[in-house]
Amino acid sequence: MSANGASSSPEPSSKRVERLLKATPLIDGHNDFPFLLRQQLHHQIYDHDLRDNLDCHTSVKKMRQGMMGGQFWSIYVPNPEEARLVVPDEDAESQENGAATNGYHMLKSYEKKHTCGCEHIPANGGQRGKGLGLNEPNHCVRDTLEQIDVTHRLIRAYPSDFTLCTKPAAVRKAHASGTIASMLGIEGGHSTGNSIPALRLFFDLGVRYMTLTHNSDTAFGTSWITVDPQVPGAEDNGLSKFGEECVREMNRLGMLVDLSHVSHQTMRDALKVARAPVIFSHSAAYSKTKIGRNVPDDVLQTVKQNGGVVMIPSVPFFLRESTEGQGFTEIRATVDDYLDHVIYIANLIGWEHVGLGSDFDGCETTAEGLDDTSKWPNMLARLIERENVTDDQIRGLIGENVLRVWEQAEKVAIEIQQAGAKPTEKHWEGRIWEPENFDVPRIYARK
Repeated sequence: MSANGASSSPEPSSKRVERLLKATPLIDGHNDFPFLLRQQLHHQIYDHDLRDNLDCHTSVKKMRQGMMGGQFWSIYVPNPEEARLVVPDEDAESQENGAATNGYHMLKSYEKKHTCGCEHIPANGGQRGKGLGLNEPNHCVRDTLEQIDVTHRLIRAYPSDFTLCTKPAAVRKAHASGTIASMLGIEGGHSTGNSIPALRLFFDLGVRYMTLTHNSDTAFGTSWITVDPQVPGAEDNGLSKFGEECVREMNRLGMLVDLSHVSHQTMRDALKVARAPVIFSHSAAYSKTKIGRNVPDDVLQTVKQNGGVVMIPSVPFFLRESTEGQGFTEIRATVDDYLDHVIYIANLIGWEHVGLGSDFDGCETTAEGLDDTSKWPNMLARLIERENVTDDQIRGLIGENVLRVWEQAEKVAIEIQQAGAKPTEKHWEGRIWEPENFDVPRIYARK
């Protein structure tokens, strides 16, 4: 009631959104803009003004228009494993026409070649291909270091707009100062070369989450694409023993375990091992859209018990199922489809366990109404129009939930380290070491 006894007018949704975004940092869990800097600019960023006039989903101006408070920049590099998949002859024409079985244009049937005998990596039937064995040399670690470097340089190039943050407290400080908190997350365990020591060094360079797989298996576990229903004889072997060791080491470090892109069994297995809350940096609800990249209800219930958060992407083929004859890249979605997933997960396991993970600049098309980094206020205004949501629920969705998860991961890491846990020295059981035939002294004499 107002002072004269008249009813106060309800706060307009746009004003409410503005108020909440000024008070709470809106944090997006996944943005692939650094990959565009690699693929299209070859890391040459200083000759370009990245503030404005960009055709992609991301620019400084668009992020400012979106009132963004924080961004997890994706550190993604292609995995040679994914580039060696083979198109069966009968599917070649449909692949050329874009009728892929999923939005990444992955192939309908394939077999990976692994000579190591690692027990969790399957041979998936279909046409035999030339997949890389996990011991074969590739440039993933080098390329990942380059991606970390260009992202650091991007942040430093715009100091009035971005602040590198490696702790949740720093995110709040950056938001209060008017800059966009910038964090790093690796997309795919292949970036480590299947090496936990490499993972530790990435943490030292500021990386604060890692997705255990991308679109192929790693030594850590099974990818969602391996068990795509279109792959004959696919078997979901879940998290490997080495993957369990990786999750435990990430918990010791305080690095967030990201379960987007992994298979459903890998999700379940990782949640059994994890002592700290996990994230899904860009995944939606499987019950709403039945694509393997999304999270099934039983896993969502375990995420609730774990204290984790599922961050919803603006990717049409994660938000709506295809109709007959429709390729994944032809699917169209709207901001209401996006909110359907947000609301479904919130109703199932609570508003404390849902967040935002756009996948901007990692997908060709986006949900209409959440088209790019400028449109976050539009999405929130539509949420307020649709749902009777509280301020606290909105604060959780936009940033407080992922900050809580990160803060809890730090607490778990302190507990583990104070208990005396040392960095693990376990290595993948299929690792091939240098032969002992070099003319060098021995540490211990042969008996």
